[in-house]
Amino acid sequence: MFYSLLRPILFILPPEIAHKVTLQNLNILYRLRLTKLFFRKIPYAPCTIMGLEFPNPVGLAAGMDKNGEYIESLATLGFGFIEVGTVTPRPQAGNSYPRLFRLPKNQAIINRMGFNNKGVDNLVANIQKTHFSGILGINIGKNSDTPLENAIDDYLFCLNKVYPYADYVAINISSPNTPELRQLQHEEKLEQLLSALKQAQQQLTDKYDKYVPIVIKIAPDVTKSELDKIADKLLVYSIDGVIGTNTTTSRKGLTNVAHADEAGGLSGAPLSDSATDIIKQLNVKLQGKIPIIAAGGVMSALDAQEKRLAGASLIQIYTGLIYSGPALVKKTINNF
Repeated sequence: MFYSLLRPILFILPPEIAHKVTLQNLNILYRLRLTKLFFRKIPYAPCTIMGLEFPNPVGLAAGMDKNGEYIESLATLGFGFIEVGTVTPRPQAGNSYPRLFRLPKNQAIINRMGFNNKGVDNLVANIQKTHFSGILGINIGKNSDTPLENAIDDYLFCLNKVYPYADYVAINISSPNTPELRQLQHEEKLEQLLSALKQAQQQLTDKYDKYVPIVIKIAPDVTKSELDKIADKLLVYSIDGVIGTNTTTSRKGLTNVAHADEAGGLSGAPLSDSATDIIKQLNVKLQGKIPIIAAGGVMSALDAQEKRLAGASLIQIYTGLIYSGPALVKKTINNF
């Protein structure tokens, strides 16, 4: 009810400004200890995935809090886990403005943010200041000006930095907004990356006496053959989890819609079916050996339920939160 009154006001603002205003005001409510007045108590629905005990299976997808500045206040919305980032080794401004577009009739968003963030050291410093005790995922990527042949160095740099503070680390090789990034999903490059990550994971496990799962985030735009090959590599290298999916470059179903021709990744309702299809195919290939985290097009409790039936163990929401508000978290938990 509260959000249904607030949303028309937020939607008057440019999307990126609305995003910032929302987070800042949520943080104010949290600091004043007023969040309980606005957000309902979330049911406890524990599940153990990747050796981690989640208080509930519904998480916040990466992108909402790239720099880890709002972890504690976002946690008051009832998420079972929060994923921050994507963060890169060095700060970068991202792509030029405008770079975020709403498509309200389609309950969708197009973004071409381009991994805008303040760098991994800033993220770590912010995490060190928090008192968050829940499950924290940290999503890492490469800088846009890092040549593809040096991309592994960027991922290893970030992995080493965030490892002590993460409950799991998500490897973003699927954003459409960093040139050539999705090539890392291809067979040879993917194998090189996974091999390097697993070697580093073992070294860091020994160093910190702590095993931090590694999760790979993939695109929805891969072919069936490409997805099968990705799944095979995930199994060979004993990757701990997979997120399906990132945003899509497809504009299927968008006709005569303002901003539909903007470059970038599409999220929201139009992505839901293709993301579910990816989960189904992954589930067939992985046979329960690697858990699947569903992201993409979770706009309702029914969407989440469909993804669970397709094979997902956990759910992440982002665009659904923008269109439906915090009540979506509780509804999704109750119906997952």
